[in-house]
Amino acid sequence: AIHSLKLSRNHVDWHSVDEVYLYSDATTSKIARTVTQKLGFSKASSSGTRLHRGYVEEATLEDKPPQTSHIVFVVHGIGQKMDQGRIIKNTAMMRDTARKVEEKYFSNLATHVEFLPVEWRSKLTLDGDTVDSITPDKVRGLRDMLNSSAMDIMYYTSPLYRDELVKGLQQELNRLYTLFCCRNPEFEEKGGKVSIVSHSLGCVITYDIMTGWNPVRLYEQLLQKEEEELEDRWMSYEEQRLLEELYITKQRLKDIEERLHGLKASTISKPPVLKFKVENFFCVGSPLAVFLALRGIRPGNSGSQDHILPRTICNRLLNIFHPTDPVAYRLEPLILKHYSNISPVQIHWYNTANPLPYEHMKPSFLNPTKEPTSVTDGESGSTVPSPTTSPVMVRRHYGESITNIGKASILGAASIGKGLGGMLFSRFGRSSTTTPEAGKEGAEGDEKKATTVGTPPLSHSSSGFLEPIVELEHRIDFELREGLVESRYWSAVTSHTAYWSSLDIALFLLTFMYKHDQEDPDKSNLDAV
Repeated sequence: AIHSLKLSRNHVDWHSVDEVYLYSDATTSKIARTVTQKLGFSKASSSGTRLHRGYVEEATLEDKPPQTSHIVFVVHGIGQKMDQGRIIKNTAMMRDTARKVEEKYFSNLATHVEFLPVEWRSKLTLDGDTVDSITPDKVRGLRDMLNSSAMDIMYYTSPLYRDELVKGLQQELNRLYTLFCCRNPEFEEKGGKVSIVSHSLGCVITYDIMTGWNPVRLYEQLLQKEEEELEDRWMSYEEQRLLEELYITKQRLKDIEERLHGLKASTISKPPVLKFKVENFFCVGSPLAVFLALRGIRPGNSGSQDHILPRTICNRLLNIFHPTDPVAYRLEPLILKHYSNISPVQIHWYNTANPLPYEHMKPSFLNPTKEPTSVTDGESGSTVPSPTTSPVMVRRHYGESITNIGKASILGAASIGKGLGGMLFSRFGRSSTTTPEAGKEGAEGDEKKATTVGTPPLSHSSSGFLEPIVELEHRIDFELREGLVESRYWSAVTSHTAYWSSLDIALFLLTFMYKHDQEDPDKSNLDAV
């Protein structure tokens, strides 16, 4: 070699302009070079990597990165203190997976979706080292792991530290958005959109930031309820007089507080909680439904997302979970009670050919029941339960094994065949037991029944599909499909942290974020999704 350059773990030998080789200085590589050279092979041919100047492909003026039309903030949950920087690695995995999906299905779109990690935990001080100082030394490793992970839930439920967690995430979201807009000034001008993907406890904190929920508001509601109960019960004259004085004093105090807030608002304009409008809020492995239920939210009758998250705050709420994730819960039964008997929407596999659009997938019972054969016309109307008063049915476990399909009846096969036959049944289940002519007449008859006033609210066909009058404006719960050889007990341990590299989830996210671009005349090759 004419010249040699020593690097940290490699060295480069320069023989001529066209003969430059890179060698590894690892022990195994040195041994391999020694053996091959004694056998008569040259050093370059044995283990060297030839280096070339220039690029593999020549660049052109048209070569430039696609314009970012959508940014996605990825928010972590508990355990970030235990493994700092983990959300950055997880976001990188999600970004790489999304790139593969974009290249396969959205390659002809001129726009681009960028994933940005939001690491909010490491900057918080909270109690300092007080919890560590009171932790016993026995089984210290396990205790430290719990202090670094599950303790975040206790911090968030603490009235002392809750606001610090909320402000930490809120400030980090606004900081990243401002920084991104400074580096990409055309993003806001061209109507760029923002979505949030939150995991675990991050879903609850993000939800509270968007809605402005605070425990103080719940406390005020409880006080108001107690006052109403006091007014209803019998009281003596003295109690009534004192209660009236208390009511007048509270009204005066409330008026003074409103005047004080008005003066502050006139001098200092309060900035918005978030500097951007959230287009899609993806909850992944989320316990949000449990928190909302414990806060007193109960099912309603409207079927609108506004019951738990107003559309003025977030355009679309989507809840993604694995069937065996022990931390995840469903949101739809908090809006309409009878959706506890309806299975979540199955997320398409990444390599599914011509998948059925999610908005066209019909709801189906978790456990379809046989309709009675000998019921008179007078009894049929009274025996059908209503959507809000029907008792919760015995629920089938998610992802029943493939062997149960053979045991299931024809009536229940449409909803049980999740993995292999679910999609076929969802398309053809209604007319599978009839001839083409009879199926056509039956479909027309079903449509007439669905539009007739006074039809049963929860009538369902023999295939197990629902035809409800009261239904959601759009589905919220989306469930990953279980693998054919997947162990549920092992999945219960690993599923909560296995969302980041899933191609199915990446395709699902991009499908909703590219939805408006796909509706243009020049569509991508994934029109069906």
